[in-house]
Amino acid sequence: MSWKLVIGRVSFANCDPIFDGLEDKWKILPAPPAWLTGHVLRNDCLTAPIPAADYANYYEELQLIPGLGIVSQGDVGSVLLFGTRDIENMRDIALPSDSSTSKELLKWVLKLRGLDPKFNETGPDIDAMLKESDGALLIGDRALLAAEKYPNLVKLDLGAEWTIITGYPMVFGVFATRKDSPIKDIIKARQAMLNQYEKFLSDPKRQNEVITNTAKKIGFSESRVRKYFQNEVRNSLDDHSTKGLELFLQEVCGMTGPISWVDV
Repeated sequence: MSWKLVIGRVSFANCDPIFDGLEDKWKILPAPPAWLTGHVLRNDCLTAPIPAADYANYYEELQLIPGLGIVSQGDVGSVLLFGTRDIENMRDIALPSDSSTSKELLKWVLKLRGLDPKFNETGPDIDAMLKESDGALLIGDRALLAAEKYPNLVKLDLGAEWTIITGYPMVFGVFATRKDSPIKDIIKARQAMLNQYEKFLSDPKRQNEVITNTAKKIGFSESRVRKYFQNEVRNSLDDHSTKGLELFLQEVCGMTGPISWVDV
């Protein structure tokens, strides 16, 4: 398989507006967010949406593709802290093994509140997590499903919390590629993804198709999926979102160097 023809994707619904239908033209490699970072670094794929916190760890090796991301302005709906008690009274919190950005963001938020619970990294299963800990952090489709099943256990939406504190959108995922990647292929992949997303935004028929497919895939109502794509998560990275990303990388991740962008 030629890695130049492969694009990695998060194995959650949050990028379906980009990737639903893209598999007809590209080979798609689905994986949990934290796994995608390794796939990009190893040349398993040309680009993928990796956790923003992972980019901070590998910014000397990677560059970002402008215009694309996993972004929220306020509630994100799929990065949630659940708990059996109020946040201020949580003695320990279970963290999922499939995330990076959400874990760093949660620790930062709790530190601002003067809280210092014990953290336990485990598999992303809410029932098992809450058997062992007072709190449980979940991301992606698992968070959406758990919020539907246990609405009274939702204690914090991390997208909303970031925006309340900073005033900026929260960029959970960034589309990264190696600095030695062939620029022509990167530009081709970027344009293909942008075209898919712009069609989702502008074509009601296409939007309905994606929403129907996603709802069937994760077992949700189409109205909930529509709200998720229209009001909570988006895949465009504009100037305001980029400022939020820069703040996150500096303040939360301690990144000292500048962001390296692909010249498109």
